[in-house]
Amino acid sequence: MNTINASLLVAAFVFGGSFAGLFLHRLLPEQHMAKETQEAIKLSTGMLSVLASLVLGLLIATAKGSYDTTDRAIRSYAAELAMLNETLRDYGGVASVPRDLLRRYTEIMLKDGWPDDGKPAALENDESRKLLEQVRGSIRGLKPIDQGQKSLQDAATEINMNLLRQRWLLIEQQGSSVQSVVMVILVSWVTMIFTSFGLNAPRNGTVMASFLIAALAIGGAVFLILEMDRPLDGVMRISSWPVRNVLDQMNW
Repeated sequence: MNTINASLLVAAFVFGGSFAGLFLHRLLPEQHMAKETQEAIKLSTGMLSVLASLVLGLLIATAKGSYDTTDRAIRSYAAELAMLNETLRDYGGVASVPRDLLRRYTEIMLKDGWPDDGKPAALENDESRKLLEQVRGSIRGLKPIDQGQKSLQDAATEINMNLLRQRWLLIEQQGSSVQSVVMVILVSWVTMIFTSFGLNAPRNGTVMASFLIAALAIGGAVFLILEMDRPLDGVMRISSWPVRNVLDQMNW
């Protein structure tokens, strides 16, 4: 299920909770709608609203943190790719083999991380891993003729090791940071809150319109959480510009 359908489903559940409250208002006996009972319901709803607000804020902060971390990691990774390419270019024409391998790796990474066919991003590609390791082997195979080339070879080797390390970090960051059970509990709480709203609300078009707008707002919040929790997919996926820019530089 994509994020749009999931958020609409949440909005429907929440809006359905208000309908359930309006329906229960008709079924409950008169003594269950006394002023004291309504006050007790309002107190319980207030406590539940505070809990739901805290959890919703925590989920948004967690998803935003994951999104920003991945965005910074992608930009840092692209910068390391650019540095390695520049270092090999400074080494000279004899470093054309590792540069070509690095260019092929960047092309595959761009295709895996931002696919054009609508498939989800998948950075864990065995072919790209082997290419990056071949870059390392090719750099080690260079024969420097002076101290300058030796320094460039050492720098290129270190950058390549950083790329291998950061690649695994990017793969690990692709996992979800928001647990589905937390989302289910949150939606259940909000649905119960709206049920209590419907239990005490008058039955007219204005009330129903306000319930609908509020339910859509909750669905929108869930949409933001789910989108930011998958930073390389969906409507809000991280821009591929840093990697594309590096690839353009490699083609000079």
